[in-house]
Amino acid sequence: MTAIKQEDLIQSVADAFQYISYYHPLDYIKALGEAYEREESPAAKDAIAQILTNSRMSAEGHRPICQDTGIGMVFIKVGMQVTWPDATMSVQQMIDEGVRRAYGNPDNPLRASVLADPAGARKNTKDNTPAVVHFELVPGHHVEVICAAKGGGSEAKSKFAMLNPSDDLVDWVLKKIPEMGAGWCPPGIIGIGIGGTPEKAMLLAKESIMAPVDIHELKAKAATGAKLTRPEELRLELMEKINALGVGAQGLGGLTTVLDVKVLDYPCHAANLPVAL
Repeated sequence: MTAIKQEDLIQSVADAFQYISYYHPLDYIKALGEAYEREESPAAKDAIAQILTNSRMSAEGHRPICQDTGIGMVFIKVGMQVTWPDATMSVQQMIDEGVRRAYGNPDNPLRASVLADPAGARKNTKDNTPAVVHFELVPGHHVEVICAAKGGGSEAKSKFAMLNPSDDLVDWVLKKIPEMGAGWCPPGIIGIGIGGTPEKAMLLAKESIMAPVDIHELKAKAATGAKLTRPEELRLELMEKINALGVGAQGLGGLTTVLDVKVLDYPCHAANLPVAL
């Protein structure tokens, strides 16, 4: 049995949300730097340069990368042999307290964007709680926590469709990307969830973008002639075709609209093809 202290989880969540407010993941920065080197459009190249400069300034000054510091999302996997001997809060409450501390940190206060009563008064909760928590019990004695702060611009571009099994999934995605405009701040990462039920497909799409940028590894695998899974084939096909659309950095055109495409799938009913983006 592994004992997890309540305070340790709370402070870990708080530290994580502070960290991601001013540090881009290294895999993203490397991919964006490579996109900058390849870019031929002056406007798009300048847009990428501004993102990279902003990222460096945020990292050096420990200030938010964007004024929209997002809604807190947490994927937590708890081993079935984990115990919480001193816990007086639920896991949701512990995570919310971590978010509260992070967003109220006086050294780097983050914008609170969460509103209660969304269909009514839409009143700001003042501390960016509650977080959206996806909880899973798994075998073992460890706790894995993935934190993300999802901005409203990219969330607003989320798409879902219940396609017919005979429909072309790739065509649907390629139709939706131009409709998204630049509000999701490309170049970025597209996550696609396929299968399950409507809510499962949406969750798969969201979970998929938690993974590192590794499309270069997949391209190298394909170049060896190794057999690819269908999700891997879709990643490569969509990466090429989305970038060929020419949306480009910040919607200014150019070679790179996406730095990676992620695909997760799940078995579904024979009559359906749920797809989320």
